[in-house]
Amino acid sequence: MIVVTGATGHLGRHVIDGLLEKVPADRVAAVVRDKEKAADLAARGVELRIGDYSRPETLANAFGAGDRLLLISGSEVGSRVAQHTAVIDAARAAGVALLAYTGVLGGPDADFELAAEHKVTEQLILDSGLPYVFLRNGWYHENYTENLAPVLEHGTVVSSAGDGRVASASRADYAAAAVTVLTGDGFENQVFELSGDVAWSFGEYAAEIGRQTGREIGYADVPAADSLAMLTGAGIPEPMAAILVDVDRAIARGLLAGTSGDLARLIGRPTTPLAEAVAEALKSE
Repeated sequence: MIVVTGATGHLGRHVIDGLLEKVPADRVAAVVRDKEKAADLAARGVELRIGDYSRPETLANAFGAGDRLLLISGSEVGSRVAQHTAVIDAARAAGVALLAYTGVLGGPDADFELAAEHKVTEQLILDSGLPYVFLRNGWYHENYTENLAPVLEHGTVVSSAGDGRVASASRADYAAAAVTVLTGDGFENQVFELSGDVAWSFGEYAAEIGRQTGREIGYADVPAADSLAMLTGAGIPEPMAAILVDVDRAIARGLLAGTSGDLARLIGRPTTPLAEAVAEALKSE
Protein backbone atom coordinates (compact mmCIF):
# COMPACT_ATOMS: atom_id res chain seq x y z
CA MET A 1 0.00 0.00 0.00
CA ILE A 2 1.14 3.56 -0.74
CA VAL A 3 0.32 5.80 2.21
CA VAL A 4 0.28 9.61 2.20
CA THR A 5 0.14 11.67 5.38
CA GLY A 6 -1.25 15.21 5.33
CA ALA A 7 -3.34 14.04 2.40
CA THR A 8 -5.94 16.81 2.56
CA GLY A 9 -3.36 19.59 2.36
CA HIS A 10 -2.40 21.36 -0.86
CA LEU A 11 0.61 19.16 -1.59
CA GLY A 12 -1.04 15.99 -0.34
CA ARG A 13 -4.00 16.34 -2.67
CA HIS A 14 -1.67 16.79 -5.63
CA VAL A 15 0.16 13.62 -4.60
CA ILE A 16 -3.07 11.64 -4.31
CA ASP A 17 -4.17 12.89 -7.74
CA GLY A 18 -0.87 11.80 -9.23
CA LEU A 19 -0.96 8.39 -7.58
CA LEU A 20 -4.46 7.69 -8.87
CA GLU A 21 -3.20 8.29 -12.40
CA LYS A 22 -0.57 5.57 -11.94
CA VAL A 23 -1.94 2.90 -9.61
CA PRO A 24 -5.38 1.50 -8.70
CA ALA A 25 -7.18 3.38 -5.93
CA ASP A 26 -7.18 0.30 -3.72
CA ARG A 27 -3.41 0.63 -3.46
CA VAL A 28 -3.58 4.17 -2.03
CA ALA A 29 -4.27 5.17 1.57
CA ALA A 30 -4.61 8.68 2.97
CA VAL A 31 -3.80 9.46 6.59
CA VAL A 32 -6.15 12.24 7.72
CA ARG A 33 -7.33 13.80 10.95
CA ASP A 34 -10.94 14.16 9.82
CA LYS A 35 -12.59 11.64 7.50
CA GLU A 36 -15.31 14.11 6.60
CA LYS A 37 -12.76 16.48 5.09
CA ALA A 38 -11.46 13.59 3.00
CA ALA A 39 -14.83 12.28 1.86
CA ASP A 40 -14.00 13.14 -1.74
CA LEU A 41 -10.89 10.93 -1.54
CA ALA A 42 -12.92 8.03 -0.15
CA ALA A 43 -15.40 8.51 -2.99
CA ARG A 44 -12.54 7.94 -5.42
CA GLY A 45 -11.67 4.64 -3.74
CA VAL A 46 -8.83 5.84 -1.52
CA GLU A 47 -8.60 4.11 1.86
CA LEU A 48 -8.84 6.59 4.74
CA ARG A 49 -6.81 6.04 7.89
CA ILE A 50 -7.12 8.28 10.92
CA GLY A 51 -3.89 9.76 12.19
CA ASP A 52 -2.93 13.02 13.87
CA TYR A 53 0.71 14.10 14.08
CA SER A 54 0.02 15.66 17.48
CA ARG A 55 -1.68 12.55 18.92
CA PRO A 56 0.82 9.68 18.68
CA GLU A 57 -1.71 7.14 19.89
CA THR A 58 -3.76 7.68 16.72
CA LEU A 59 -0.82 6.66 14.53
CA ALA A 60 -0.53 3.11 15.84
CA ASN A 61 -2.88 1.77 13.16
CA ALA A 62 -2.10 4.31 10.44
CA PHE A 63 0.67 2.26 8.82
CA GLY A 64 1.21 -1.38 7.95
CA ALA A 65 4.10 -3.71 7.23
CA GLY A 66 5.40 -3.18 3.72
CA ASP A 67 3.74 0.23 3.21
CA ARG A 68 5.52 2.84 1.13
CA LEU A 69 4.98 6.00 3.18
CA LEU A 70 5.18 9.66 2.26
CA LEU A 71 5.60 11.86 5.33
CA ILE A 72 4.59 15.35 4.28
CA SER A 73 6.15 17.68 6.80
CA GLY A 74 3.81 19.29 9.31
CA SER A 75 2.86 22.94 9.00
CA GLU A 76 3.08 23.89 12.69
CA VAL A 77 6.53 25.44 12.96
CA GLY A 78 7.97 24.73 16.41
CA SER A 79 5.98 21.52 16.85
CA ARG A 80 7.23 19.56 13.89
CA VAL A 81 10.06 17.63 15.52
CA ALA A 82 7.70 16.07 18.06
CA GLN A 83 5.07 15.46 15.38
CA HIS A 84 7.49 13.90 12.94
CA THR A 85 9.03 11.77 15.70
CA ALA A 86 5.59 10.30 16.38
CA VAL A 87 5.15 9.39 12.70
CA ILE A 88 8.64 7.91 12.37
CA ASP A 89 8.23 5.83 15.52
CA ALA A 90 4.87 4.48 14.31
CA ALA A 91 6.30 3.75 10.86
CA ARG A 92 9.23 1.85 12.33
CA ALA A 93 6.96 -0.14 14.64
CA ALA A 94 4.73 -1.04 11.71
CA GLY A 95 7.63 -2.11 9.51
CA VAL A 96 7.06 0.17 6.53
CA ALA A 97 9.15 -0.63 3.48
CA LEU A 98 10.02 2.96 2.58
CA LEU A 99 9.72 6.35 4.24
CA ALA A 100 9.89 9.34 1.89
CA TYR A 101 10.08 12.75 3.56
CA THR A 102 9.48 16.24 2.17
CA GLY A 103 12.28 18.35 3.63
CA VAL A 104 13.87 21.57 2.44
CA LEU A 105 16.35 22.41 -0.30
CA GLY A 106 19.93 22.25 0.93
CA GLY A 107 19.45 19.82 3.79
CA PRO A 108 22.31 20.25 6.30
CA ASP A 109 23.59 23.33 4.45
CA ALA A 110 20.30 25.19 4.86
CA ASP A 111 21.15 27.47 7.78
CA PHE A 112 17.90 29.43 7.97
CA GLU A 113 15.44 28.96 10.81
CA LEU A 114 12.68 27.29 8.79
CA ALA A 115 15.09 24.49 7.87
CA ALA A 116 16.06 23.56 11.44
CA GLU A 117 13.22 21.12 12.11
CA HIS A 118 13.69 19.51 8.70
CA LYS A 119 17.33 18.79 9.47
CA VAL A 120 16.44 17.20 12.81
CA THR A 121 13.74 15.12 11.13
CA GLU A 122 16.15 13.80 8.51
CA GLN A 123 18.52 12.68 11.26
CA LEU A 124 15.65 10.97 13.10
CA ILE A 125 14.80 9.06 9.94
CA LEU A 126 18.43 8.02 9.47
CA ASP A 127 18.56 6.89 13.10
CA SER A 128 15.37 4.84 12.63
CA GLY A 129 17.09 2.49 10.22
CA LEU A 130 14.15 2.62 7.80
CA PRO A 131 14.78 2.72 4.05
CA TYR A 132 14.29 6.38 3.17
CA VAL A 133 14.12 8.97 0.42
CA PHE A 134 14.74 12.63 1.22
CA LEU A 135 12.77 14.89 -1.11
CA ARG A 136 14.29 18.26 -0.29
CA ASN A 137 11.74 20.62 -1.76
CA GLY A 138 12.67 24.12 -2.81
CA TRP A 139 10.20 27.00 -2.77
CA TYR A 140 6.77 26.75 -4.36
CA HIS A 141 5.64 29.26 -6.99
CA GLU A 142 2.42 29.42 -5.00
CA ASN A 143 4.22 30.89 -1.98
CA TYR A 144 4.16 34.10 -4.00
CA THR A 145 1.49 33.78 -6.68
CA GLU A 146 -1.29 32.88 -4.24
CA ASN A 147 -0.93 36.33 -2.68
CA LEU A 148 -1.01 38.64 -5.69
CA ALA A 149 -3.77 40.90 -4.35
CA PRO A 150 -1.49 43.32 -2.44
CA VAL A 151 0.98 43.35 -5.33
CA LEU A 152 -1.76 44.38 -7.73
CA GLU A 153 -3.24 46.85 -5.26
CA HIS A 154 0.03 48.68 -4.63
CA GLY A 155 1.81 47.97 -7.90
CA THR A 156 4.84 46.66 -6.05
CA VAL A 157 6.50 43.37 -5.13
CA VAL A 158 8.06 43.80 -1.70
CA SER A 159 10.75 41.67 -0.08
CA SER A 160 14.02 41.99 1.82
CA ALA A 161 15.83 39.46 -0.39
CA GLY A 162 17.83 41.99 -2.39
CA ASP A 163 18.99 40.58 -5.71
CA GLY A 164 18.67 37.01 -4.47
CA ARG A 165 17.17 34.41 -6.77
CA VAL A 166 14.59 31.67 -6.18
CA ALA A 167 14.50 28.43 -8.17
CA SER A 168 10.87 27.71 -7.43
CA ALA A 169 8.52 25.18 -9.01
CA SER A 170 4.84 24.40 -8.70
CA ARG A 171 3.32 22.25 -5.97
CA ALA A 172 2.20 19.89 -8.70
CA ASP A 173 5.83 19.48 -9.79
CA TYR A 174 6.99 18.52 -6.32
CA ALA A 175 4.01 16.19 -5.94
CA ALA A 176 4.89 14.49 -9.22
CA ALA A 177 8.40 13.82 -7.90
CA ALA A 178 6.95 12.17 -4.81
CA VAL A 179 4.68 10.04 -7.00
CA THR A 180 7.67 8.88 -9.03
CA VAL A 181 9.49 7.76 -5.90
CA LEU A 182 6.45 6.10 -4.34
CA THR A 183 5.54 4.12 -7.44
CA GLY A 184 9.02 3.35 -8.74
CA ASP A 185 11.95 1.21 -7.71
CA GLY A 186 15.58 1.86 -6.90
CA PHE A 187 15.16 5.12 -4.97
CA GLU A 188 15.91 3.78 -1.49
CA ASN A 189 18.37 5.74 0.63
CA GLN A 190 18.74 8.54 -1.90
CA VAL A 191 18.59 12.32 -1.48
CA PHE A 192 17.09 14.63 -4.08
CA GLU A 193 17.60 18.39 -4.11
CA LEU A 194 14.38 19.52 -5.78
CA SER A 195 13.96 22.92 -7.39
CA GLY A 196 12.79 24.62 -10.54
CA ASP A 197 14.83 24.68 -13.72
CA VAL A 198 15.20 28.47 -13.64
CA ALA A 199 16.10 30.76 -10.73
CA TRP A 200 14.40 34.17 -10.88
CA SER A 201 14.87 37.46 -9.04
CA PHE A 202 12.09 39.48 -7.46
CA GLY A 203 12.69 42.21 -10.01
CA GLU A 204 12.05 39.65 -12.76
CA TYR A 205 8.99 38.39 -10.93
CA ALA A 206 7.59 41.94 -10.76
CA ALA A 207 8.32 42.43 -14.45
CA GLU A 208 6.47 39.22 -15.32
CA ILE A 209 3.38 40.31 -13.39
CA GLY A 210 3.58 43.66 -15.18
CA ARG A 211 3.90 41.98 -18.56
CA GLN A 212 0.84 39.83 -17.99
CA THR A 213 -1.34 42.57 -16.52
CA GLY A 214 -0.17 45.43 -18.70
CA ARG A 215 0.49 47.44 -15.55
CA GLU A 216 3.61 49.02 -14.08
CA ILE A 217 4.75 46.68 -11.30
CA GLY A 218 7.90 47.60 -9.40
CA TYR A 219 10.13 45.82 -6.94
CA ALA A 220 10.91 47.31 -3.54
CA ASP A 221 13.81 45.79 -1.64
CA VAL A 222 13.19 46.90 1.94
CA PRO A 223 15.17 46.45 5.15
CA ALA A 224 14.33 43.34 7.16
CA ALA A 225 12.84 45.40 10.00
CA ASP A 226 10.45 47.11 7.60
CA SER A 227 9.47 43.79 6.06
CA LEU A 228 8.76 42.39 9.51
CA ALA A 229 6.58 45.39 10.37
CA MET A 230 4.60 45.03 7.14
CA LEU A 231 4.00 41.33 7.68
CA THR A 232 2.84 41.74 11.26
CA GLY A 233 0.73 44.70 10.19
CA ALA A 234 -0.96 42.40 7.70
CA GLY A 235 -1.96 40.10 10.54
CA ILE A 236 0.81 37.50 10.38
CA PRO A 237 1.89 36.47 13.91
CA GLU A 238 5.32 37.87 14.74
CA PRO A 239 7.08 34.49 15.14
CA MET A 240 5.98 33.41 11.66
CA ALA A 241 6.71 36.84 10.20
CA ALA A 242 10.24 36.63 11.60
CA ILE A 243 10.71 33.24 9.94
CA LEU A 244 9.56 34.63 6.59
CA VAL A 245 11.98 37.53 6.86
CA ASP A 246 14.72 35.06 7.72
CA VAL A 247 13.87 33.15 4.53
CA ASP A 248 14.37 36.38 2.58
CA ARG A 249 17.83 36.64 4.10
CA ALA A 250 18.50 33.06 2.98
CA ILE A 251 17.36 33.94 -0.53
CA ALA A 252 19.70 36.92 -0.52
CA ARG A 253 22.54 34.51 0.31
CA GLY A 254 21.60 32.26 -2.61
CA LEU A 255 20.34 29.32 -0.56
CA LEU A 256 17.15 28.83 -2.58
CA ALA A 257 18.66 29.42 -6.00
CA GLY A 258 20.11 25.97 -6.65
CA THR A 259 19.10 24.27 -9.91
CA SER A 260 20.35 20.70 -9.61
CA GLY A 261 17.95 19.36 -12.23
CA ASP A 262 16.82 16.58 -9.87
CA LEU A 263 13.18 17.65 -10.02
CA ALA A 264 12.96 17.68 -13.81
CA ARG A 265 14.72 14.32 -13.98
CA LEU A 266 12.32 12.72 -11.50
CA ILE A 267 9.19 14.02 -13.23
CA GLY A 268 10.49 13.45 -16.73
CA ARG A 269 9.75 16.94 -18.03
CA PRO A 270 10.76 20.56 -17.50
CA THR A 271 9.44 22.15 -14.33
CA THR A 272 6.50 24.54 -14.53
CA PRO A 273 7.65 28.05 -15.52
CA LEU A 274 6.95 30.91 -13.11
CA ALA A 275 5.07 32.72 -15.89
CA GLU A 276 2.57 29.87 -16.04
CA ALA A 277 1.94 30.07 -12.29
CA VAL A 278 1.44 33.85 -12.53
CA ALA A 279 -1.06 33.41 -15.35
CA GLU A 280 -2.98 30.80 -13.35
CA ALA A 281 -3.08 33.03 -10.29
CA LEU A 282 -4.29 36.06 -12.24
CA LYS A 283 -7.37 34.13 -13.37
CA SER A 284 -8.74 34.34 -9.83
CA GLU A 285 -7.91 38.01 -9.24
